[in-house]
Amino acid sequence: MTDTSEQNNALVEPRLAYILDRKIAHSKRGPYRPKTAEQVEAALERLLNAEGFDDVRVSRVKRMTGGASKEQFSFALDHRDAPSAQTYVLRMDPLEGIVETCRLREAELLRALASEFPVPPVLAVDGEGEHLGNPGLITGFVPGVTKPTDMAGQSVSGIGSSYGRYAEIIAPQFLKTLVGLHSWQGWRQAELPNFVMPAANSTEAALYQVGLWSRVWREDLVEPVPLITLTEQWLRANAPVCEAPCLVHCDYRVGNFMFEEPSGQITTILDWELAHFGDFHEDLAWILQRLFGSWDEKGHFLVCGLMERERFLEEYQRLSGRTIDPAALRYYEIMNAWKCAIMDLSSAVIAGQRANNHQDLLITWLGAAGSVFLAQIGKLIGEEVNHAA
Repeated sequence: MTDTSEQNNALVEPRLAYILDRKIAHSKRGPYRPKTAEQVEAALERLLNAEGFDDVRVSRVKRMTGGASKEQFSFALDHRDAPSAQTYVLRMDPLEGIVETCRLREAELLRALASEFPVPPVLAVDGEGEHLGNPGLITGFVPGVTKPTDMAGQSVSGIGSSYGRYAEIIAPQFLKTLVGLHSWQGWRQAELPNFVMPAANSTEAALYQVGLWSRVWREDLVEPVPLITLTEQWLRANAPVCEAPCLVHCDYRVGNFMFEEPSGQITTILDWELAHFGDFHEDLAWILQRLFGSWDEKGHFLVCGLMERERFLEEYQRLSGRTIDPAALRYYEIMNAWKCAIMDLSSAVIAGQRANNHQDLLITWLGAAGSVFLAQIGKLIGEEVNHAA
């Protein structure tokens, strides 16, 4: 029988363990070479023909900006059953990136959520890259913007963005959707074969994440960082019990939702690749990161550029009926900083070194951000140690 410590160390969702194994094989196919519009068009036609579409005509292939983890293209599709050409988006895996995720999981979840939440509609998925060359997902094109078009000084991926007059309109929608996701029970009837539900009233929700990211660190290691190892030990020793695991988006933040101008109505929630079933505190801690916030004209910090921290937490509790455990929230603040440090100091750097990513300059630059998260870890764990003393 395997002892408990060994079980905890090996706790990774089976599909994600497979994805990490596959990444090692795919990394040897590099270096990355940019795909031409003609190559993307041909790959899309292969996939759509295989999916049963007739008289497929792909046109207007255009590379989309942004996307440090996935290669993205927009394109027009016409086929026999379509009244006119429609615009779609292709999200395709690079050989390596800052994070390795599963397109099948993403497609399963989007399809399950489609009737209840503002998510991009799924057209087709190529989970193993049989037709596209690399795994990929095709979704409908959703109109909207990720940041106000009339405000200067906005940054990549929306990080640090301000919403100005839109903040008061967007904030209630942002919270309502988050609360809805955490209370979603549709998973009980949904087809989600590539997901694992952690056991209720156990530490599995936390330990599945520690197991996944500690494996990423070991396999993408560039150079040892003692604080990463120390933090892993702390996370294992202090894993909180999660009474009732729920769906968590895990990248719910500024830049990952779109809204209409001038109404301010949220049109879709983006980037579901990290979603899993876990502790709702994990999402809250991610949203609270200072990296994703901004300051108003009075110098007050706004969570995701929308509202002050205490108001955000109070409103979440009021709307959800949940009680936030400060210790669990702090635990996941530490875990999220640790995850970000691992992405920046290992996966981003190694993908850049091997030239296996379409954004090699950006992901190499992200390596410098690792020290920011290490400082945050040191501060948070230091406060925990001092409090315990």
